[in-house]
Amino acid sequence: MANNTPKPDDRSDNVEKLQSMIHHTIENMEDAEAAMVNSSPEDQQRIKAKNERRRESIDAFRAEIKDEAHNEQ
Repeated sequence: MANNTPKPDDRSDNVEKLQSMIHHTIENMEDAEAAMVNSSPEDQQRIKAKNERRRESIDAFRAEIKDEAHNEQ
């Protein structure tokens, strides 16, 4: 019979994970902006829209880091 007990909630490394996600998201934005040079106007618009969503995600990550720091106190 399968063990259906949930895993304990371990938030000890959340801040590090969030910082890593921010770093990778920024790298993806930079790569996308570099690719825009050789892209069609339609692709450039898609890249701009995606990078805007990435900026929103970064803001959310940063807010979550603040929440995690507050909860650790």
